[in-house]
Amino acid sequence: MDQTQEPVAALSDQECWDKLAQQELGRIVTHVHDVMDIFPVNYVVADGAILFRTAPGSKLFELSVNDEVLFQVDDHTDVDAWSVVARGRARVLDTSDEVRAADALALRPWVPTLKYHYVRIDPHVLSGRAFQRWPEPDRYGIADY
Repeated sequence: MDQTQEPVAALSDQECWDKLAQQELGRIVTHVHDVMDIFPVNYVVADGAILFRTAPGSKLFELSVNDEVLFQVDDHTDVDAWSVVARGRARVLDTSDEVRAADALALRPWVPTLKYHYVRIDPHVLSGRAFQRWPEPDRYGIADY
């Protein structure tokens, strides 16, 4: 364990995209008036965007009221962890060309339900952090003065 490096490091935009592309489950945060919701979604990264499928319901309705969203993904091992947040706008794909291109991405629902709507998140800000995981420093030891 190398404790000479900082335990938290900022990720570049490219590192954020690389991390996003490694995973397939994230969380989308919607915000309508004074209500915020968070939904787990399986997703893919393609053409500088995040895409997922959904059925009619709260998520789709809330995106139609306010398209500003957060999207968050993270992962960890015993020795490190990371988290990426994308801030952007979400929109339902509505042209046949867009839907045909999304169909080619092989984005399949995790749950055996019909999800006819593709949603594309176009991030305008990415932020990410990488964390080194090692034991907490001694909080009760003798302090150096």
